[in-house]
Amino acid sequence: MTDAEDRKPRSDEARVTYDPEITSEFAIPEGLAVSRSGSETSETTSEFAVPVGLETPQPPSGEPEGSAFSRPRTYSVKDALVAFTPATGMPTVSLIKDAPWQDRMRTMLRMPVAERPALELVQRPEEGGIPVPRVLDLTLRIGELLLAGGEGAEDVEAAMFAVCRSYGLDRCEPTVTFTLLSISYQPSLVEDPVTASRTVRRRGTDYTRLAAVFQLVDDLTDPETHVSLEEAYGRLAEIRRNRHPYPGWALTTATGLLAGAASVLVGGDLVVFIAAAVGAMLGDRLAWLCAGRGFPEFYQFTIAAMPPAAIGVALTLAHVDVKAAAVITGGLFALLPGRALVAGVQDGLTGFYITAAARLLEVMYFFVGIVIGVLIVLYFGVKIGGKANPDTALSISERPLIQIAAAMLVSLTFAVLLQQERSTVLWVTLNGGVAWSVYGAMHYVGGISPVASTAVAAGLVGLFGQLLSRYQFASALPYTTAAIGPLLPGSATYFGLLAMAQSQVDRGLVSLAKAVSLAMAIAIGVNLGSEISRLFLRVGSASKRKAAKRTRGF
Repeated sequence: MTDAEDRKPRSDEARVTYDPEITSEFAIPEGLAVSRSGSETSETTSEFAVPVGLETPQPPSGEPEGSAFSRPRTYSVKDALVAFTPATGMPTVSLIKDAPWQDRMRTMLRMPVAERPALELVQRPEEGGIPVPRVLDLTLRIGELLLAGGEGAEDVEAAMFAVCRSYGLDRCEPTVTFTLLSISYQPSLVEDPVTASRTVRRRGTDYTRLAAVFQLVDDLTDPETHVSLEEAYGRLAEIRRNRHPYPGWALTTATGLLAGAASVLVGGDLVVFIAAAVGAMLGDRLAWLCAGRGFPEFYQFTIAAMPPAAIGVALTLAHVDVKAAAVITGGLFALLPGRALVAGVQDGLTGFYITAAARLLEVMYFFVGIVIGVLIVLYFGVKIGGKANPDTALSISERPLIQIAAAMLVSLTFAVLLQQERSTVLWVTLNGGVAWSVYGAMHYVGGISPVASTAVAAGLVGLFGQLLSRYQFASALPYTTAAIGPLLPGSATYFGLLAMAQSQVDRGLVSLAKAVSLAMAIAIGVNLGSEISRLFLRVGSASKRKAAKRTRGF
């Protein structure tokens, strides 16, 4: 290379070529390099590496390296310490095989997932494996019918869990809220879960359909009865297509008889019975008319509460010697949402607080609708000269036989309004008579407060209803809901509304608070009676199940 070429500027290509004389600014200068004896690998090490000469010799390990969850070599069961127990304790949950499926599934739902017993396949698997999407869809459809029929959230989850386990799906977690059903199935710990959901759009009270769905779930959980997926879908479609057991005119007549019997229950006579029945039937027809036009249920309750109140005010203005308060009270009995109240309190007591809050909010809206309808009529009645004294309570004379007969008639008509099976009407009628007998004996004879008497009577209703449902392997709602009809706080509600219509707000709020207390006593008593029966009484065995199926034609 000549001198001229040395003075010539170097090109970019020449600058990027490797030149051994050009070193990095981080390179170790010559003469300072530390020789590493016996090292043939790269001199570049990690900044976390231990410097040379500081390595600590490790003693030879007696056991190979394993999982962090494996037991140590020195572990002994005899010398092991006592396991940790939380301050609240660890309850022991027992699973009885011959118990009804509701109890077994409810017990497993309350267990942690890791402590649930191994899956016992009930239904024979389909060819080609378990069709997971179809099983989940069937489960959601069954849960939808139960939730729309007024069943409690825990019982709906138990039914969904039972269906999944019957078809071989073990790791399932159903979730129920007020309008949403969802279920998640995880095939294994390393596979993605499969999740499906369904929304409950419409609700309708039909306990005949509810009983049919419970019978279907009972057959699915029975190892002696094989129900394929196609057969289960067919039976579910048949349940949906079934017509109500009672026509519309029977429901209207039952509404009138319910109001008339309730008016006699609070001291009315024959004239009061007829007036309350006519008012309730007019309100029922107006509510059906509004429902056909697509009005929300809030306005249906408001309009249905007006005719009984109007007839009571008209009798007062005509100076007819009847108890107008009994007429209005009887009309309110047919509208009070006892079914939704019991279901809401039951969900709250069993830990389903979101669903309980939604149900109780629905009850509050219905109650506000009834209040508005009655207050409008009472306000105009007072303005045009109607004299009604809220200080004068209903003078209920002691007529035990008549009152027991009226209470049984209330339960009978209430069962018809709930579209119950004809075979359950007699039992729920007797249960209602027992409830009123206990309430009357405690309150009128024993002088005990009405709230405590109502709670005890409602507890017996829940206890007997749970016993009857277990003997029949069915839902407890058809045996309990109609039986609490005679205990509903109709008179306390009426006198609270009357006091508010006459600008006596304090007195009205006290009376309405009493009505709320009675309603809560009913709901808590029913739930407590049901829990006591599950806790102490063992009803249901394999032999009884077989006998029950033979009586049903299986």
